[in-house]
Amino acid sequence: MPSIQRASLRALLPGVVAGAFALPVLAAEADTPATVDSVIVTARPDPEDPAVVADARRRLSQTPGAVSVVSQESFASRQALALDDMLRDAPGVYAQRKWGGDIRISIRGSGIGNANHNRGLLIAQDGLPLNEADGYGDSQVADPLTTRFVEVWRGGNALRFGGALLGGAINMVTPTGRDAGFDNQIRIDGGSFGLLREHVALARQWGDWDAYAAATNQTGQGWRSQSQQNIQFATLNLGRTFGEDREVRFILNGANINQEIAGALTMNQFEADPRMTPPGNYSLDYQRNQRTLRGSLRTTWRLSDSTVFEGALYGLWKDLDHPIFQVIDQQSRNWGAFGRLTWAGEIAGMRADAYGGVWLRTGDMDSNFYVNLGSARGPERSRTLQNAGATDVFGEGRLFVADNLAVVAGATWGTARRDYESFALPGVAGTFNLKASKDYDWIAPRFGLLWESQDGVQVFANVTKSVEPPNFGAMSPTGTGFAPVEAQEAWTAEVGTRGRRGDFTWDVTLYRAWLDGEMLQYVVDNSVGIPASTFNADKTIHQGLEAALDWRFAKAWRLRQSWTWSDFRFDGDVKYGDNRLPIVPEHFYRAELRYDDPRGWFVAPSVEWSASDIWVDYVNKTRAPSYAILNLNAGWKVTPAVAVYVDARNLTDETYVSNVQAAITTTPAGTAAYWPGDGRSVYAGLTVAF
Repeated sequence: MPSIQRASLRALLPGVVAGAFALPVLAAEADTPATVDSVIVTARPDPEDPAVVADARRRLSQTPGAVSVVSQESFASRQALALDDMLRDAPGVYAQRKWGGDIRISIRGSGIGNANHNRGLLIAQDGLPLNEADGYGDSQVADPLTTRFVEVWRGGNALRFGGALLGGAINMVTPTGRDAGFDNQIRIDGGSFGLLREHVALARQWGDWDAYAAATNQTGQGWRSQSQQNIQFATLNLGRTFGEDREVRFILNGANINQEIAGALTMNQFEADPRMTPPGNYSLDYQRNQRTLRGSLRTTWRLSDSTVFEGALYGLWKDLDHPIFQVIDQQSRNWGAFGRLTWAGEIAGMRADAYGGVWLRTGDMDSNFYVNLGSARGPERSRTLQNAGATDVFGEGRLFVADNLAVVAGATWGTARRDYESFALPGVAGTFNLKASKDYDWIAPRFGLLWESQDGVQVFANVTKSVEPPNFGAMSPTGTGFAPVEAQEAWTAEVGTRGRRGDFTWDVTLYRAWLDGEMLQYVVDNSVGIPASTFNADKTIHQGLEAALDWRFAKAWRLRQSWTWSDFRFDGDVKYGDNRLPIVPEHFYRAELRYDDPRGWFVAPSVEWSASDIWVDYVNKTRAPSYAILNLNAGWKVTPAVAVYVDARNLTDETYVSNVQAAITTTPAGTAAYWPGDGRSVYAGLTVAF
């Protein structure tokens, strides 16, 4: 984008945002038809919501804090290959693709000190974690086409999942035979860069039983070379009901994911040719290939008019073959169980409700590194065993001290265990025999208020403590044991409002987090007390605004907007002073203007605007440029059973950096820190449901 165009867009930002998000305050109540909101949670029910989505919004609306629900209906009529596509309209969620299905996901700055994959945020499926037991995880094993809706619990509002992480939780829910919305579905979509995806799903209900089964096959070449992918997903969801609020459900998910890695570029490489691939990625044939199998048995059981029990057992097996500068060969097994009681009734004549439960998780990993001989395994370079465990005891209650005002209090008590063993390999320098263990424990309280008007407008506030123990990657074991990395802690305060008034639906949250010991990257320097490359910072501040607005006007038109302001910085750090933290742009804005014709077709232009340059390094010397991407989506409901769509991305063929790899300091020629975004592309799809 020319610099004058970026400057003009940046100059417009304050006026656009101020005007757009002030509208709900000025709007008067009007008699407008009910509309389906794909992201915003409100206490006022929407009769056009599918029942399963309406129930999710109702549950999340009881939370005194920032939450969102993204229904499948919101992304079914466009290309959606991973979490970044599903969550693009969710305020406060920074989800940007690096390559293939590898998405950098951060909420309120969670995990930005991690070079790869996910940390500081629970990614779950059907309420059960996809993360490893030590907190490490990624989202590649989840299929958007077998996700009925997504729940986003930002920050401490994810307490019902037992943890106390800065970012909160993202939970993808699998369809059942009762709520899939069809008996049979066939879908095929594809387009630019060789993308082709075939999907088939069946949903059945007979008596007290129901079943949902689906399979997806996806292949593609990618915009850049060394980006080929070959992916298969399979899902089975089998359930039996025993009356109202009583059911047992078995869910089985499998994935076979094979993806090449094009790699990050230096700035000189990016400016010369953003589609290029570094020579090392070619010669060593960088890839990330994994096979996973995950099963869970869960129940919801009403014990009385006031009490419901939810519980589950789950197991996850993963086999990873990951050729990069060396070949990483890992097999992991994770198991877990949880039980949660939910109660509703009265205390001293006042309406009240509460939940409480226990989470148990454990996992082990066999990890072996080999010399990379063009993706083939050469001599072994290291061998380790890693075992982790975690326990969370948690609870939260609401007491309505007035008809429309609830006082909320809760807490979690957590423990984490890390056991590590490495082996000395004959003739391999730098390997050693070591057994090391470390335990963490904490208490994280939470307090809040939730006020609700008679027409469903809500105002909320809360203060929450978060705690994140380091995963194995952050603990940097050496021949003498673990690096002295402590758990990251923070206190987060937030205040916000959400609701529907006339043509407007809004969700606005302002937060500030005071972090102590944020895990970030340093140069090892024992003279100032920095013994490891991943180490605890002194004080840091994460603050920002998460805002979403839907405006329905002229019956057939809808303007959907989301804006996230993220101000993350050091606070007197021994090395970085008051510098800003890298990776997340300060301002990020998305908008879509959609026209729905009564004859069944729609057209929806949209913009993705990273309105601020992104800091790449901790020393604040280098930035990645801001950008704006224009897209166009259109679709047609041909018959009640047949729908088609076209999704055109990056219409102006903008050359831009979609994501960066944080570095301590950078040079234009030597630091591979820039992930190019895809060029102009067009995708189309056909869905037949009957």
